[in-house]
Amino acid sequence: MRTQPRTGAQRIREFILSAAADGRLAPGAKLPTERQLARRFAVPRNAVRRTLAQLEAEGSITRHVGRGTFLASEPLGGAAEVPFERVLHTSPAELMEARLKLEPALAELIVTNATPADFERMETCLEKAERATTLDEFELWDAALHQALATATHNRFVIRVLDMVAAARQQAEWGKLKDRIVTPERRLKYREEHRDIVRALKDRDADRARAFIIAHLQHARRNLFGF
Repeated sequence: MRTQPRTGAQRIREFILSAAADGRLAPGAKLPTERQLARRFAVPRNAVRRTLAQLEAEGSITRHVGRGTFLASEPLGGAAEVPFERVLHTSPAELMEARLKLEPALAELIVTNATPADFERMETCLEKAERATTLDEFELWDAALHQALATATHNRFVIRVLDMVAAARQQAEWGKLKDRIVTPERRLKYREEHRDIVRALKDRDADRARAFIIAHLQHARRNLFGF
């Protein structure tokens, strides 16, 4: 079976992550500019911008207006690459059922193990999502928030399980459902619910955080499936 050629955006992503992994780029190192990356990998500037936005949301890089783009000083512990085949046949209904069982249990782990840096990362994701002007941008930072919550458990097994949940949420079928039902009004409500969850976690109130997570997931399920 012939493999599909990698896109320019994929090659940019691989270049940055592999250079970070093998030490060619040290933590905090400044990355090439968008223009330089576009020329090097022969891709449009907007494709470079989307790739960098994804890496920023994952916590792999930081971007500062007027200063440039830098490799993160302390990359997040999650975001492992998950083979797509493992989640290829997971339906949206199965995924939601699993999330309702798994995600409320995060509250106790996060309340016990999260650091101030974890909460700072959550706040960054919330603020970026609140400033999002498109559904794609909102979804990017919504996914980043879920990753930040997983990382805040400081439990490698849990992080790997939630990596698979995140990979399943990237399937085309899930995306089509969200495109149909995530209106600006619902997006606003989701942002408010995320705020409630993070606030309870920062207060180290596991019971309240768990209740907010369950309510949020049940709300999302009603919007997606009508029950």
